[in-house]
Amino acid sequence: MSLIFENGDRIVFAGDSVTDMGSTQPVGEGIFENLGRSYVRIIENMLTVSYPERYIRVTNSGSSGHTSRDLLERFDRDVVNLNPQWVSICIGINDVWRQFDSPAIPEIACTPEEYESNLREMLNRLQGKVKGVFLVTPYYIEPNREDTMRARMDEYCDICRALAEEYGCIFVDFQKMYEDFCKIRHSTFIAWDRVHPNQIGATLMAKEFLSHCGYEY
Repeated sequence: MSLIFENGDRIVFAGDSVTDMGSTQPVGEGIFENLGRSYVRIIENMLTVSYPERYIRVTNSGSSGHTSRDLLERFDRDVVNLNPQWVSICIGINDVWRQFDSPAIPEIACTPEEYESNLREMLNRLQGKVKGVFLVTPYYIEPNREDTMRARMDEYCDICRALAEEYGCIFVDFQKMYEDFCKIRHSTFIAWDRVHPNQIGATLMAKEFLSHCGYEY
């Protein structure tokens, strides 16, 4: 399998803080720190280093703190209207997290039913307009599946998996990737809050993403 991204392709990465990580708002790209410090930055680095002959435009449309509801509200402006060839959607951490850190304010979280509905609407808006969509799981860097937040997050990952199959998306499972890593290293090696990764975590995410793209080192 050869690299799926062709010369001139644009990849838009939509998501929350783990995608954003200091990128320019509402859309970050180009030189200096506009692209932020997340896995998106590392993906562009790796693509440029290994495929210098291909000019691939990488755009960060992540926004810290956003749920799937927030992303859907800005989806046309920050994703569809940018006319990308490829779109990556990695959202859901805050949909779940707000259920645990702000339980007295239930309306700021998104239930599994709303989450599925929001993702489905995003995918519908992209149908026939792009070469492909990456549907990327949210995650909680906690290997114990009995942990209540991890168990809840798995429900949202299952929704991603089912929708990816239904819509023919490329499915990227960050939750499993982190679970496998935590069999060797403790989650605090990546993120004290088990969500926001350091540069090692961002590199793991980039490596996992590119493993679905025909990338050759």
